[in-house]
Order: sequence, then C-alpha cells, then structure tokens
Amino acid sequence: MSSDHDSPAGRPSVTLTTDVGEGFGRWSLGDDDALLDTVTAANIACGFHGGDPDIMRRTCAIAAANGVSIGAQVSYRDLAGFGRRYIAVPGDTLTNDLVYQIGALEAFAKLAGTRVSYIRAHGALYNVAAKNKEHAQAIVDAVRLYDPALPLLCQVGTEQWDIAVEAGLSTIAEAFVDRAYTAEGLLVPRGTPDAMVTDPTTAAERAVSMVLDKKVIALDGTEVPLEAKALLVHCDTTGAVDIARATRAALEAAGITVQPLV
Repeated sequence: MSSDHDSPAGRPSVTLTTDVGEGFGRWSLGDDDALLDTVTAANIACGFHGGDPDIMRRTCAIAAANGVSIGAQVSYRDLAGFGRRYIAVPGDTLTNDLVYQIGALEAFAKLAGTRVSYIRAHGALYNVAAKNKEHAQAIVDAVRLYDPALPLLCQVGTEQWDIAVEAGLSTIAEAFVDRAYTAEGLLVPRGTPDAMVTDPTTAAERAVSMVLDKKVIALDGTEVPLEAKALLVHCDTTGAVDIARATRAALEAAGITVQPLV
C-alpha cells in the first residue's frame, strides 16, 4: 500500500531528506551538521558504500537530537566505488547484505533513543532496482524480513515500487530536487551534461512544482508526471546546504508542510 503523507490540516505535505553519514574513517563528505539542521529525514549510510561505526553513531545522535527521522540507506557492498557501481550479486546474498546494514544502523539509532523509520536504496542499487526485478525483489525481501511495517522510499512506476506494493509494503514516492530526469521519469546518469541541478533557486522551484503540480520537466523538455512525498537533496551535490535551505523555505512559503517521516 502507498503511504498517505498529507498533513492533518489538509495542507499538502512532504518530507525533505538528505543522504548523510557517508564519510569513512578520517574522510568526510558534505556538511552533515548543517543539513541535519534543515531536513526532516536523514538517509544514513550503513557501512557498505560509506559510513563506519563512529560516523553511524554520531549521525544517529545528531538526527535524534534534531527530531530528524532516521532512514537506513542500504547499498551494494562497494566502499571503493561509493556504491555507484553495479555489483552482480545473487538476489539472496543481496537480501542478506541489506538486512545486515539495516540491523547495524538500528543498533546506533537505538543508542540515540530512536529507531530506523524507513528504508531507502542508495546509488547504483537504487537505479538498477528501477528495472532489475531480481535486485528490486531483494530490497523488498530485506524490508519484509526485517520489519514489514517499515516504509520503503522509491520512485513510482519502477520495478522496486511495483514489487513492494504487490508485497503489501508501505511505499513512499520519492523525487529528486538536485537531479535531472529522463523523459521516462528516471534519473539522468551522473556524468551526463546537466545531470545535476545545482542552482538553489531552480532546485527550490522544481521542488514546489513536484509537490503541487505533480510534474517535472525532463532534460529534453518533456513534461513528466510524478509523485513526490519525499524530496531528496544529495549531501555531495555542489551547494547542497544552500539547496536544502532554499528548498525548505520555498516549500513552506508555498503552504506545504515539511515534516519528518515517522
């Protein structure tokens, strides 16, 4: 079943999310503290594409202190490639990898006095699962086995979405503030010219249109319908903090409630 994410007062509502905790050891990525002051939900890396126990604990603690929902951002086992490479792993093994990651983050969320509120795939796994039934099924199986009450963030109309709905999971429609779209409603591959949206004003205007008009203009000019109950700003996008702040301000100015995902 899909999740009804409207506010009690009947105003349109959305969750503003970001990917955080994606450093490793002495290496850091993005301004997590500033982002966690702005967003309402945090997709926290679980150690397979980024993140380590110290970072996971710290990020969960900050998120909990700020009233930010915690989501397990699971990925292929690909630290060297930051989870942005396809890994030809068997579906059953992938399911176990994902359950492992969710459980690891849940432990640190518990120490922070909160819990994992939702699941989201990262990087190549997210994109592959849009069309690859085996890996989409692996994600759905991991959620179902770990806690079938947990919502799954993904794009409407993808294999991941359809399999999750068929399995009876709660699905939350995700859209991307800082990524360009193809005419079929999928993400333009990174590395393609203009694949990233880095101007805060442009990104914020797109976000409002995604929620209110339920559409986005694809890179080729096509008007693409979409649903957006969760809006993502990547922490490593140039100007990510400015984009997140501008987006939240524009959403609220448009009368849209920006709320956690619980």
